Amino acid sequence: MLVVTFLLSVGILTSEGASYIGGAKCKMCHIKQFKSWENTVMAKSFDNLKPGVKAAEKKKAGIDPNKDYTADAGCLKCHTTGYGKGGFKSIAETPGLANVQCEGCHGPGSDYSQLMKANKEFKLSEAKAKGLVIPSEDEKGCMACHGADSPFIEKVDAKYKFNFKERLKTTHEHIPLKYKH
Repeated sequence: MLVVTFLLSVGILTSEGASYIGGAKCKMCHIKQFKSWENTVMAKSFDNLKPGVKAAEKKKAGIDPNKDYTADAGCLKCHTTGYGKGGFKSIAETPGLANVQCEGCHGPGSDYSQLMKANKEFKLSEAKAKGLVIPSEDEKGCMACHGADSPFIEKVDAKYKFNFKERLKTTHEHIPLKYKH
């Protein structure tokens, strides 16, 4: 119990028990998906918080383009993985969770990754029971960042309007898995 309390206090473990492991660990089994994700805007989302990056868009949205937002809690919740949920803390403490990675959409991976390691032919229902989120089944996770709270949705241009079904097609290529689940 002492170990669990410590892991919760330093943010390595979430309150639900599962921890964020980072996309580098997901990559070990899902290399094709990872390589596809690397080419998305989600894979580079943390960089957008740096001063001078996307300056025209920031200005149009009414935010200071010269400000450093890399420690701004309002921005980190959508530009990192697991911020405020036991994941990303800061770029110094948890650099492996910068950007919107696999677990940003699929949930903290420690529990379901253990299932996958133990049995390559696990049932999808087993992985879901361990916390795996399938974004195509529920858009709530996406809308947490792509909803009305974003300063870009209405103020910048049409590309920031979020269409759940269309965006699923461009998040990363949904490459068939090696094993049937």
